[in-house]
Amino acid sequence: MDFLNKDFYAQPTLKLAQSLLGCQLVKETKEGIASGYIIETEAYLGPDDQAAHSYKNKRTKRTEVMFGPAGYAYTYVMHTHCLVNVVSGLAGIPEAVLIRAVEPLSGIDLMYKRRGDKKEKDLTNGPGKLTKALGITQQDYGHPFNVPPLYITHGYEPDHISQGKRIGIENSGDARDYPWRFWVTGSKFVSR
Repeated sequence: MDFLNKDFYAQPTLKLAQSLLGCQLVKETKEGIASGYIIETEAYLGPDDQAAHSYKNKRTKRTEVMFGPAGYAYTYVMHTHCLVNVVSGLAGIPEAVLIRAVEPLSGIDLMYKRRGDKKEKDLTNGPGKLTKALGITQQDYGHPFNVPPLYITHGYEPDHISQGKRIGIENSGDARDYPWRFWVTGSKFVSR
């Protein structure tokens, strides 16, 4: 496997959110392997970001992994959906990158089994959809992204990256307007 090395995750969070685009997110389960190219991310810059779970250095059982080194999975449940983030930044500074959408690559039949009868573009075009399709769960919390069963590998270099406001954080003061969402321009798998 062509895992991304630990240094890759040590990039500043806004840079990492862009560098993850085009990389392959893979999950191995007893049912099989499912993967997709990451095509949409959002950066959360911790202590000073009102939209981050770790705003003002809030340290809880849920956010604990974000205070550690970069390159680990921060999973949490929101509105019954599990979401997956890549811990970023320096240890002690709780930042993360939410993976918002992926383009299905392998295990597509398995994704349909998990997600039901959907159009292919709807299998993984949202943070809760992609975790269900790939089989990512709360059990993946704290898992390093450079070893199975949940890992990220090299993929492709996007031709163009778009940038805009993050989604679904209306009650976050000025942070709701930060342009910290990135996506592969023109991808039909972008969440919205």
